[in-house]
Amino acid sequence: MEEIRRILEESLHIDFIQATISNPKKKGGIMKIKVRPVMVKEELLFQCEIFENNQAFHRNYVREEAVSYLAEMMEQFKQMQLETKQSQYTVLVSKKGKVTVKKKQQSGCTKQVDLSHNRSKKYILEEGKRVPFLCDLGVMTQEGKIVRTRFDKFRQINRFLEFIEDVLPQLDKDREITILDFGCGKSYLTFAMYYYLHELKQYDVRIIGLDLKKEVIRHCNELSEKYGYEKLKFLEGNIADYTGVEEVDMVVTLHACDTATDYALAKAVGWNAKVILSVPCCQHEANNQIKNETLEPILKYGLIKERISALVTDALRAEYLEREGYESQILEFIDMEHTPKNILIRAIKTGKKGKNADRIADCEQQLNLSLTLKKLLDNKGEV
Repeated sequence: MEEIRRILEESLHIDFIQATISNPKKKGGIMKIKVRPVMVKEELLFQCEIFENNQAFHRNYVREEAVSYLAEMMEQFKQMQLETKQSQYTVLVSKKGKVTVKKKQQSGCTKQVDLSHNRSKKYILEEGKRVPFLCDLGVMTQEGKIVRTRFDKFRQINRFLEFIEDVLPQLDKDREITILDFGCGKSYLTFAMYYYLHELKQYDVRIIGLDLKKEVIRHCNELSEKYGYEKLKFLEGNIADYTGVEEVDMVVTLHACDTATDYALAKAVGWNAKVILSVPCCQHEANNQIKNETLEPILKYGLIKERISALVTDALRAEYLEREGYESQILEFIDMEHTPKNILIRAIKTGKKGKNADRIADCEQQLNLSLTLKKLLDNKGEV
């Protein structure tokens, strides 16, 4: 590995452009590392973007620290692509640890390196391009500029659309697809989803938004008619009682409070939904039940108990969906600084039922839990 360290020492300077470390030797840890130069307070640093468990983390290092960190990480990977203004390197590491280096000279490279610490992110809904519903919802001006006080909402909408983009392969494009959105509220994300799928991706999509607030439903239907969105309808009601469809392609439930999330998930399973996207909140049920003598020194603190209960609830929800034939992931929705409700459960229908029922039961027994979702799934929608 001394040769790799030498290449890093020679390359990490003002002419460094980028590097990517990939192809890990073992699964389950860091999957990839991207490196780029950044200028922070007139000091050249090297920013490492670390991809792990469907999340990306950023760390800035001075030159010596970056060399040591990357050389150490290369012991866990098989490949590195590195580029400076003068040279391009391809570094390959065999199973036995043999290092092969291919070096290519750059021919008259004039590439400009972006040294800004916070590069402008490319969003699905781009700033500068007027989107009618964003204007009416107060996120964007008529000129296409983002209202400064609503930029967090703009980021949230785009982050949500990234999740939709990820599941496009699961949605048929040769027929009408049906999406049910419970707890749509002011419907920023519902309108965004329809606009993205119908206007930008040309899907034949029907979206039904459900909410309990009559005035909100009236306003959203008025906007939908204004834009000519014939297949975007909003209805007053609870998802637990909704019987307007027999099957749906995707169920979205954002901030459905406490056990309302469980009713939505159970309905989604009953409808044979191909995709489920759920951002739960207010997980009071587990907080009122959770008990474990060994964990008492932790659970005696109310705030800690509340947060542990929320995380346990969402993890068990994901496990129950796996039991029912879904591949589940728990992902970060948006940064904690923008909203505390930062967990999204994404479940994709595989049809292969999980063999985790005993593990779930053991976990619930250890924590004294009897959760609504289990009752709904076991009793076909009845608690």
